[in-house]
Amino acid sequence: MAAGSKPEWLRVRAPVGEGFARVRELTRACGLHTVCDSSHCPNISECWSRGNATFMVLGTRCTRDCAFCAVEHGEPMPVDAGEPGRIASAVRDLGLRHVVVTSVTRDDLPDQGAGHFRAVVQAIRELSPGTAVELLVPDMQERREDIRTVAEARPEVLGHNIETVRRLQRVRDRRCSYDRSLRALATMSELAPGAVIKSSLMLGLGEGIEEVMETLEDLRGAGVEAVTMGQYLRPGNGKLPVREYIRPEVFSELGEAARSMGFRHVASAPLVRSSFNAHEMLNRSENRVDR
Repeated sequence: MAAGSKPEWLRVRAPVGEGFARVRELTRACGLHTVCDSSHCPNISECWSRGNATFMVLGTRCTRDCAFCAVEHGEPMPVDAGEPGRIASAVRDLGLRHVVVTSVTRDDLPDQGAGHFRAVVQAIRELSPGTAVELLVPDMQERREDIRTVAEARPEVLGHNIETVRRLQRVRDRRCSYDRSLRALATMSELAPGAVIKSSLMLGLGEGIEEVMETLEDLRGAGVEAVTMGQYLRPGNGKLPVREYIRPEVFSELGEAARSMGFRHVASAPLVRSSFNAHEMLNRSENRVDR
């Protein structure tokens, strides 16, 4: 469907509910950031109302400038040494069974922020030993030692988003690349054999179905076991327009194709995002998102 007015299947309700208010109050009181807010996620109402949130560490300013992203970029913030403890307290207080932690890209840090990710996982384990931890990390500039640092934290899920097909990688910052992301994912698969390796694609940028299939094959070849696919939506401050609204049935067909390739966990629907319903995605027997 050509881009124009937003179709009915992409309309979401305004944030409401006691659970939503509780997550917002707790994160603000603890001085924490969520990718839900920073990326203008369309699922913020549903996820927060269910007590789910994706924490964003290492500040709110990214050192890269991808055209599709709503996160602020520019001079990065100092690393907050108290952040891991505050996140761990929030995870405990919210009673989360599965927590997702991501970050802005920090090319300015000697270890790309790997040590901070490890500290966050360790703090969560101390206060909530039964909580599964999912890390969604930058490409770490492919540095093996930094990826090893993250892998040694032993998250249940370790992810990095390839974002789009090879031909359209220009929508990412020039320091990103399709092959760099694949190599980073392959290194994660090698160094974190106990973790589910995960990646994500956004559709609607002008990619063809064959290109999506090729990307899925490349991800499987890199050891990725979990994949999410969702509709790109231009944020209010975004520079990149939507080229096409992909119909729900196309997402369903792509999801089935991914399963046939051997992906163990698949979520494919217009409003799916990389961390949307992460716990349910990895635990439901059919691994489907019915949206």
